[in-house]
Amino acid sequence: MAETTPMAMCPMAGACKGMMEKPRSGLMLMAPGFVFIILGVVVLIEPQILAWLVAVALIVMGVAMLAMANFMRKMGLRLQG
Repeated sequence: MAETTPMAMCPMAGACKGMMEKPRSGLMLMAPGFVFIILGVVVLIEPQILAWLVAVALIVMGVAMLAMANFMRKMGLRLQG
């Protein structure tokens, strides 16, 4: 039988401990929340902005996919030759 030893510390526990010791990490999580609330209010006031936001998101995703495809193609060529 294989001998088992207990883990010294769970890696996730160390990460959570680090976040709890730094008060700025809570502020970093609050910033996107405020941004989403502000964007929601702006969309309620001017619904046409929603179309612009969706269009910008689709364009950014398309550019990111093209960049990733180009990167993968270059990596494939590099591995072959």
